Amino acid sequence: MNTELLGVIAMFVITVVLAIPFGKYIAKVYAGDKTLLDPVLGPLDKLLFKLTGVDEKREMTWKEHMFALLTINMVWYLLCTFVLMNQSWLPLNPDGNPNQTADLAFNTSISFVVNCNLQHYSGESGVSYLSQLFLMFLQFVSAGTGLAAAAIIFTALKNRTAEQLGNFWNLLVKSCTRILLPLSIVVATILAFNGTPMTFDGKDTVINMQGDSVQVSTGPVAAFTAIKHLGTNGGGFFGTNSAHPLENPNYLTNMVEMFSQLIVPFAMVFAFGYFLRRRKFGWMIFGVMTIGFLLLVIPTMIWEINGNPAIGKLGVDISSGAMEGKEVRFGSAASAFWSIATTVISTGSVNSMHDSAMPLSGMMQLLAMMTNAFYGGCGAGILNFFVFIVLAVFISGLMVGRTPELFGKKIEAREMKIAMIVALLHPLMILAGTALASAFPEITSANLNNPGFHGFSEMLYEYTSSAANNGSGFEGLGDNNLWWNITTGIVLIFSRFIPIIGPVAIAGLLAKKKFIPESAGTLPTDSATFGLMTLGVIVIIAALSFFPALTLGPIAEYFSF
Repeated sequence: MNTELLGVIAMFVITVVLAIPFGKYIAKVYAGDKTLLDPVLGPLDKLLFKLTGVDEKREMTWKEHMFALLTINMVWYLLCTFVLMNQSWLPLNPDGNPNQTADLAFNTSISFVVNCNLQHYSGESGVSYLSQLFLMFLQFVSAGTGLAAAAIIFTALKNRTAEQLGNFWNLLVKSCTRILLPLSIVVATILAFNGTPMTFDGKDTVINMQGDSVQVSTGPVAAFTAIKHLGTNGGGFFGTNSAHPLENPNYLTNMVEMFSQLIVPFAMVFAFGYFLRRRKFGWMIFGVMTIGFLLLVIPTMIWEINGNPAIGKLGVDISSGAMEGKEVRFGSAASAFWSIATTVISTGSVNSMHDSAMPLSGMMQLLAMMTNAFYGGCGAGILNFFVFIVLAVFISGLMVGRTPELFGKKIEAREMKIAMIVALLHPLMILAGTALASAFPEITSANLNNPGFHGFSEMLYEYTSSAANNGSGFEGLGDNNLWWNITTGIVLIFSRFIPIIGPVAIAGLLAKKKFIPESAGTLPTDSATFGLMTLGVIVIIAALSFFPALTLGPIAEYFSF
C-alpha cells in the first residue's frame, strides 16, 4: 500500500482513539465536574472573572446567552478594526507593514471574529506582529464562542424542564482555558522544535543556494499555527498558509497539524454523548459524519493520486499523482486528505492549492462546505448537525404518524420554522452571492485568473467558503477589492450568527417544554435507521440546493477535458 495512505489512515485512527477520552474530559468541563487540570487552570479562570467583574455563577436564559455572545463579538470586531487600520504606528511592527484599508479591515475583522479567517491579504506584508497577536486572540475566543454555544445546547437537552442554561462567560472562558489553551501549548511546542519560528524579530537575511541575499519573514508563527488548527480557524501566518515551509516544516508537522484540526470536532461529538449520558446517540452522530466524510475524501484521494489525464496524454509521467500546486514533501494523497478534512471541518487551512485540484476534487471540496454538517468547526459542527437532527425527527414523525419528539420534548411549528430558516440560509448566502457576482462581470471578471467554468468555480468557492466559515479559497480569484471585501463580509456575518442563534433558540424552547417520558412508540434517535434518515436529509438538501451550480462549475470543467 502507498506509504502516504498508511500515514493518513494511521493519523485518522489515532485521532479517533484519542478523541474518545478527550470528549469525556470536555463533558466533565462543561458539567462542572473536577478534572486533572483544575489545580493549574482554576486560578487562571478566577483571575479572568475577577478582572472582568463577571459573576460566572449567574444562570442565564438562552436569550441572555445570545445577547452576551453578540455584544462581546461586536466589541472584538471594533477593537480588531482599530488595530488593523492603525498598525503602521502601533508597536510590534518591525517590518513596517502599512495600515489596512477600511474595506479590507472590515473583512479581516469580521472574518476572524466569526472563526472563518478568510484572508484577503498576505500575512507577511499585510499585518504587523501586533495585528497577528490580536488575530491569534480572536482565534481563541471565536473558537471558544462556538464551543460555548454548543455547550448551551448540551445543557438544554440534558435538563428535563429548565429555563436557566448555565452562564455564557463561564462556558466561554473554560472553552479557551481548559480545552484550547493546553492543546495549543503542546502543539506549538512540537512545531517550534521542528523549525517553526517563534520570535518577535523582523525579517531574517539568509543566503540562498545561488549565493543571493534573501529576506525571510518570521514571527510568532508556532503559537499562531497551533491555535489556527485547534480552533478550526485556518488563517495562515504566511500567505501560502501551511504550504509554507516555516509554517509546516516537515511530514511530522503535517501530521500534527492535520490531527490538530480533527481532534476538537471529533471530541465534541463524543462529549455530546457523554454529557447527555447517551453514548449511543454520540456514536450515531459520529457514524453519520464519518460516512459523509469518507464519501467525500475517498474519491478525492483517488482522483489526485491518479494524476491529471490531460497531462498524461502529453506523455508526461503522472504516477506520482496530480502534483501541480502540491508540496513534494507531503504528496498527493496527504494533500487530498487535508483538502477535504479542512473543508469538512471548516478549518480552511491548506497545505496545497485547492485551485490546482482536479475539477471533481474541487467539487468535493465545495460539497464538504455546502453540506456543512460533517464534523464541522469548534462547536459549529454540533450546532449545524443539531438542525438536521430536528429536521430528521420532524420528517420521521410525520412518516410514522406521530408527533415528532426529541429526548422527550415535542418539536412543533415554531422549532421547525427556525430550523428551516437556518437550513435555507446557507444555500441562500452562497447562491445569491455567486449570482450577484456573475451578474456584474464588469466588476468581477477582472479579478478572475481563469475564464469559463473554472472562473465560475472560483466565485462559487469564495462565497461557499465564506458561508461555511471556512476561509480557504480558489486563489485564482483576486479578492482584495471593494466588491469581494464587502460582499463576503456580509455573508460572513449572517452565516455565523444566525446558525448559532437558531439552534440555541430551538434548544432553549425545547428546554422549557414539559418532559414526556419515552414510550414504546417513541422514535429512537440513536439507531442506525435514524442516522441514515439524518444523512438522507443532509444529502437531499445539499443536492437539491447546489447541484445546478456545481454543473456550471466543476462538473462542466470536468467534461470539457
